[in-house]
Amino acid sequence: MTREKAPRRPRAETPKGFRDYFGAEVTERKAMLDAIAEVYHLHGFEALETSAVETVEALGKFLPDVDRPNEGVFAWQEEEKDWLALRYDLTAPLARVAAQYRNDLASPYRRYAMGPVWRNEKPGPGRFRQFYQCDADTVGAPSVAADAEICAMLANALERVGIPRGDYVVKVNNRKVLNGVMEVAGVLDPSDPSKFENERGIVLRAIDKIDRLGDAGVRLLLGEGRKDDSGDFTKGAGLSAEQAEVVMGFVSAKRASGAATVARLRELVGNSVLGAEGVNELETIATLLDAQGFGADRIELDPGVVRGLGYYTGPVFEAELTFEILDEKGNKRQFGSVSGGGRYDDLVKRFTGQAVPATGVSIGVDRLLAALRAKGRMGAEAAGPVVVTVMDRDRMSDYFAMAADLRNAGIRAEVYLGNPKQFGNQLKYADKRQSPIAVIQGSDEAARGVVVLKDLVLGAKIAENATLEEWKDRPAQREVARGDLVATVRQMLAEG
Repeated sequence: MTREKAPRRPRAETPKGFRDYFGAEVTERKAMLDAIAEVYHLHGFEALETSAVETVEALGKFLPDVDRPNEGVFAWQEEEKDWLALRYDLTAPLARVAAQYRNDLASPYRRYAMGPVWRNEKPGPGRFRQFYQCDADTVGAPSVAADAEICAMLANALERVGIPRGDYVVKVNNRKVLNGVMEVAGVLDPSDPSKFENERGIVLRAIDKIDRLGDAGVRLLLGEGRKDDSGDFTKGAGLSAEQAEVVMGFVSAKRASGAATVARLRELVGNSVLGAEGVNELETIATLLDAQGFGADRIELDPGVVRGLGYYTGPVFEAELTFEILDEKGNKRQFGSVSGGGRYDDLVKRFTGQAVPATGVSIGVDRLLAALRAKGRMGAEAAGPVVVTVMDRDRMSDYFAMAADLRNAGIRAEVYLGNPKQFGNQLKYADKRQSPIAVIQGSDEAARGVVVLKDLVLGAKIAENATLEEWKDRPAQREVARGDLVATVRQMLAEG
């Protein structure tokens, strides 16, 4: 007689590249997003929540010659019809919404959105396939006043969540200025944008590596090319030394004041009409921000901001945290960027065939949370609920009444719902829940109309190293009248 093989049990593990979030992490993220949403709402932006699933076509991905699209998205085919995918970001869904509801939405359309996005990419340390984004965008406003507003709102949001002035700076640059510089350098022909397209791509990628490679490494990529430490050679843009000097001048054009930076950029763009337009836009943004009280200590013009220049069509901005933290090796370094954005006037055009101006910003939620923890603004052990213990099973209604009284007073509370037979297990449970206080009432206490309140936080401290005087001054256990339960618990919580 053969025995049937037991069914294989599924492994209890998260999929590769994903993680679970518990208690305080979820609460902290929600509190941060709520605070940012308040700022966005105050600026007149409306909330938008789109489906987690979009068509692959709407996301801007194209089907390769394989069984399923595999270009960074989690995708599947809907009964041999459309390919669907988990959203890759919050910008592509906005473009679809702006096109789909263009006759119903006010124009300009100002929206903010917060939620998870998914990337079908190789995970790594601190790099997950699901993470949160927090975006704010204005669609339909051609004026750079919209860009200035986004920058101001970003600065206000950082301060609202606990990043003080002096610990951050929002840096502003403009793609048009770089295009003007490349025109002067001879790698952009306004009459034939397709000309020198390959060279411009190399230039953009090269200056994007300025932080890692330094001036010398970027100059090599602007010229004939660069060989790295492993011996791999990267072909350069083929610019002459004079052409490369013009491009490098753009990256290092920042001066002591915004006016001086603008003056230097005007020199660099020369007679380029597009470049002059970009410089004028930066000057306008600076003027509008200054009128609102945003000085260079909060928002500054910085041509050194190059990330995203290949994607954006006009102003670009990046929020950088300037305080120092210790890296994995114990070395001091600046925290770095937590947000980026800019103007992207071609995105909605994919749906409508008409150019629609748009600008926006995205905050890296996980990085901003990490920054707040580094500043000591988050990450402390979150207090759990007051736990009402169960001494007599037939008196559950009394225990629930106690918990209800505490909740009605705004105090987080719960009744222990495990097996009450071993009272010690109830206190262990309360400790695991980070509970500050345990409420105890047996039949004797009930007959006398009192409850016992056990200060679990203080009790743990006394068990460790409290002096006899501290113990006498603040006993870890109090007996109070049942009618004084709420007031005494509130007092004990206030005492910490």
